[in-house]
Amino acid sequence: MTRSKSAARPEPESVRRRIRGLDAEQRSAQRRDQLLDAATELFAEKSFSGTSIEQICQHAFVGTKGFYDHFDSKEACYVALLVKLTEQIKQRLTQGAAEAAGLGWPQRATPIVAAFVHAIADDPRLARVTFGESGGISTSVEKQRRINRRWAAAFLEAQWSTRPATDTDDEHRRLALALATIGGMFELVTDWLHHDDDGGASDVVETLIADLVGFLNAVDAGRRAPAG
Repeated sequence: MTRSKSAARPEPESVRRRIRGLDAEQRSAQRRDQLLDAATELFAEKSFSGTSIEQICQHAFVGTKGFYDHFDSKEACYVALLVKLTEQIKQRLTQGAAEAAGLGWPQRATPIVAAFVHAIADDPRLARVTFGESGGISTSVEKQRRINRRWAAAFLEAQWSTRPATDTDDEHRRLALALATIGGMFELVTDWLHHDDDGGASDVVETLIADLVGFLNAVDAGRRAPAG
């Protein structure tokens, strides 16, 4: 008896590998998101050192093998999480800068700083994971922190600049000042984080915004002052 063509033809690979409407690549991306969401929750609640890979997997409902399909270690998971959260902060900052584009710098400072603060404080876990956990974890984490700071310094210098640098040395000094300013801002955020007992209450958040704007304006006034 001759089989029909339809019976002899195997299902396409894409159909056979699709489960619950997701193909293999989509399921893998979903598991990665679940692991990063679980890591956010646990690192914020228990700290990086107090969280194990097994706990992340249990919280994410993903097996240990699934974890190692995406991350070589807990540090690698944290770096990936830091990159993800930093991208969210960058988007908020870029949007805030675009909305304030028609203003001069002193007036532009408040909406830009507010965009930054709300990006990390509207969900208090994000501030704890981004600023409360990253120091001293590993070389790879420190490298990512430096990348983030340099991006933030370049962003700040672009907001400050009203004219191009006159030479390479001038550009270096301006970027160095911006980098030092970002370091000061991040230290204020860390200090706020360790003294905020109100879980990101609106008045406390507004206080942080005011402190950061005041700090930025003080540095800006100093950099604009004529050399003695």
